[in-house]
Amino acid sequence: MPSLRHTIADDLRTQIATGHLQAGARLPSESRLAAQYKVSTPTMRNALALLQAEGLIEKIHGKGNFVRRRLRRLTYTGGRLTPNTDLNTTIRTTNLRASGDLISLLKVPSRTPLTEFLYLTHQRESPHSLARIYVPQDLVPAELPWCRTGPAETRETVTARLPTPEEATTLRISSTLAVLAITRVSSDTTGRVVEAACLVLPGDRANALFITHHTTVERGTEG
Repeated sequence: MPSLRHTIADDLRTQIATGHLQAGARLPSESRLAAQYKVSTPTMRNALALLQAEGLIEKIHGKGNFVRRRLRRLTYTGGRLTPNTDLNTTIRTTNLRASGDLISLLKVPSRTPLTEFLYLTHQRESPHSLARIYVPQDLVPAELPWCRTGPAETRETVTARLPTPEEATTLRISSTLAVLAITRVSSDTTGRVVEAACLVLPGDRANALFITHHTTVERGTEG
């Protein structure tokens, strides 16, 4: 027998699917919904958490719960997201000193001056993805050499994990919704790390595509 929270979630899910609850609509307060379904407020919150984990609703701090607009599923390939024509990006720049994981990621001594570029993409008003890019300050703001010829080597590590509390708040997602965490490290021809990027893509709106090109070696004809 389904629990109360699952029964409530099923009913709200049906209302969203049939259009009774429109995308962008604000749901009644949690206490009002609890009274409507004749359950406790914690039970109501658990039911809403199920829908939030599915990406059907989002909770905006200080405003309430809203039916999430359907977000376009993007594909991460070749170091970028495609298609991205309807995404808006805000960029925040911060100067900091290398510490913790950044020391090993960028292969620099502790407290090396770095610049962090924080990219937050939105589809309409909804946050879509998050990226932090770190560059040694001596490469900024001068023209970056890899912008002309590209890095000599780029390594990418993809991990499926739960978001940190900060990531969940920034992206307005449930703490139980898995994200794709992509760490990309680019080096120049001398082996120096010129850029390290940490991307966070919620699993309900992103795919990762990797393409391998195989080279066929033709053997010469023996005489």
